[in-house]
Amino acid sequence: MAAYRTSGFDFSDNAPNGNLEQHPDLAANAAQPVHLQRNKTERRRLQGLQRSLTASSMKKPAEPKTLRERFGIWMINEGGRQLFFGVWIFLHLLVAVFGFINYQLKDNLVDARALFGVTFTIARTAALILHIDVIFILLPVCRNFVSLLRRTPLNDIIPFDKNITLHKATAWSIVAGTAVHIVAHMVNFYKLAMADTDAKTTGQRVIAFLQANFVTGPGVTGWIMTASLGIIVFFSSEKRRRAHFERFWYSHHLFVVFFINWQLHGMFCMIKPDRPPYCSSDTIGVFWRYWLIGGVIWISERVLREIRSRHRTYVSKVIQHPSNVMELQIKKEKTTARAGQYIFLSCPEISYFQWHPFTLTSAPEEDYISVHIRVVGDFTQALSKAMGCDFEKGKEETPAGGKVVGTNVNPPVNRLLPRVMVDGPFGSASEDFLKYETVLLVGAGIGVTPFASILKSIWYRMNNFNNSKPTRLSKVYFTWVIRDFGVAEWFHSLLHAIEEQDTQGRIEINIYLTAKIKEDDMNNIILQDVGAEKDAITSLRAPTHFGRPNWDRVFGSISEKHPETDVGVFFCGPAVLSKQLHQMSNKYSDPKGTRFFFGKENF
Repeated sequence: MAAYRTSGFDFSDNAPNGNLEQHPDLAANAAQPVHLQRNKTERRRLQGLQRSLTASSMKKPAEPKTLRERFGIWMINEGGRQLFFGVWIFLHLLVAVFGFINYQLKDNLVDARALFGVTFTIARTAALILHIDVIFILLPVCRNFVSLLRRTPLNDIIPFDKNITLHKATAWSIVAGTAVHIVAHMVNFYKLAMADTDAKTTGQRVIAFLQANFVTGPGVTGWIMTASLGIIVFFSSEKRRRAHFERFWYSHHLFVVFFINWQLHGMFCMIKPDRPPYCSSDTIGVFWRYWLIGGVIWISERVLREIRSRHRTYVSKVIQHPSNVMELQIKKEKTTARAGQYIFLSCPEISYFQWHPFTLTSAPEEDYISVHIRVVGDFTQALSKAMGCDFEKGKEETPAGGKVVGTNVNPPVNRLLPRVMVDGPFGSASEDFLKYETVLLVGAGIGVTPFASILKSIWYRMNNFNNSKPTRLSKVYFTWVIRDFGVAEWFHSLLHAIEEQDTQGRIEINIYLTAKIKEDDMNNIILQDVGAEKDAITSLRAPTHFGRPNWDRVFGSISEKHPETDVGVFFCGPAVLSKQLHQMSNKYSDPKGTRFFFGKENF
C-alpha cells in the first residue's frame, strides 16, 4: 500500500521498507553479467520513478469489474471526445433521414421525382448534408476563436484540442457527400438525355448528356467545385503536406473558388418546382446562410492577423545551434503568451502569404518570445539564410550552447535582419498543465520542443522568479526518448539549469537513449560512469537509460506515489508512442483513485 505523504511537497523516494539495492535493473540471479548492473553511485542517482518499484512490487492496474467502473474510466480520456463526435455523426444521420423523407414526399416536386426517380431525392439529400458540413468546416481552423473557447467551461465538454480532427472529419464528409451528389446527378443527366424529345439518336443523346454537364450553369459550377476539391484533398495528405507544405498551403486556398461556385451552383434553377414561385430567393442559393457564421468568424480572424502583423515586431537575437536548429528570439508589442502555446510565423522577404506554425520555447515570465526551428524544409532553409545562419560552414564550429549569429543591434555581417510577422499565440493541449498537481511530460526526439516553454515556466513559478504567479503544480516527471542525444543539443543547457536550481526535487528528469551503441562506446561510457556523480553522456545527475521506457513501471510508480490525484500526461512525438501512452493512461486510471488525463500536440 502506498505511503501517504504528510505534505504536498513531500516526495521522498525512501519507502519505509524500501531497499536501494533491490532494484529492477539489478541482477535477479548471479547469471546476469556484472557489467550490465548499475554501479552503486549511479543507483543512488536514480530518479524516484526508477528506484521506487522493484520487479516483485510493481503495482498492477486494477481491472474494472462493473459497468459503472468501465464507464468512469472511459469518460476520463475517451468519453467527451467520442460523445462529441457521436453527436456530430448523429446530426448527419438525422439530417439525411429527415431530408430524404422531405424530398421524397414534398408535394411541389412530383414532376421531378417522376422524371428522375429516387436519384433526385438522393442528390438533394446529399446537398443538404453538404450544407450542414459548411457550418463545421471553418470553425475548427479559427484558432483565436478556439483558443478563446478553451478557457471557458466548454473545454470540459467539447474536445477543442481535436479541432483539426474535426476539420478533417468534416472535409471527408464533404468528399463523401460530393461523390454521392455527383453519382446521383450523373444518373439524372442520363435520364434527362434519354427523355429529350429532340435527341433521336445515340449520338444526340450523348451530346445532350455532355451539354447538361458542361454547358448548363449547375454543370459548369459543379465541375469547377469538384476540380477544386480534388486538388485540395490531393495536397492535404499527410505525406504530401509534410514534404511540400507550400503546395498544401496555396492549394488549400482554392476553398474560396469552391465556396463561390457553391453559392452560384444552386442559383440557376435547372430543376424547377411544380408550381410558382419557381425560383424564389427562399429556395435557391441558400449556401450563404449555412456559411455565414463560420465565414464571418474566419474573415474576422484574417483581418485580425493583418492587424497583428502590423504591430511592432522584430527579431532581437538569432542563435545557431548544433543539429541544424536555429533559435529566433522575437520582441512583439501587445503580445501575451502562455506556456505550451504556439504561433504562426511569416517572413515577407520569403513569402508574404506563407504562415508556418512553431511552438514557443520561451516562458511567459521572459520579456521575449522564442522559437527553435529545425532547418529541414524549403521555408526553414530560406529563413535560416535570411537570418544569417550558415549550417554547412558552422557544422564543426558550433558550440553545444549555440552561437549568436546576430542581434537587432549587431546584425550579421553585410546583412539586416529581415522583418517577421507573428500571429498568435494560440492554445494547445499542453497549455492545460497548470490544471494538475502532478504532470508527466513525454517528448520524443525533436518533439521535446513544446516542453521547453513549460519547464521554464514551471521553474519560474516554483522558485517565484520574475514576479511569476504561484502554482498548485507540485511534481513534474519529464521523460525524453531519443535515438541520438545530439538531436536537440540546445535543450541540454535548459535541463542542466533546471537540475541545478531544483533543490527540492520537484522536477524529475529521465532520458532514454534508444539507438544501438557500439561496443567501444559502451565500454568507454561504463568506465567514465563508475563512481561518477554525473552521467557520462548528459552530464546530468540523472543517469541515462538505454532502451525504451517501461511504461508499466512509470505509470505504476506514479499511481503509487500520487494516490487519488489527477495526473496530466502531455506528449509530443510520433503517433506510435502517442497511442501507447494513451493506452497506458486508460490502463492505469482509476475513477476513485489516480486518474491520468492524456493530451498531445496537434497542429
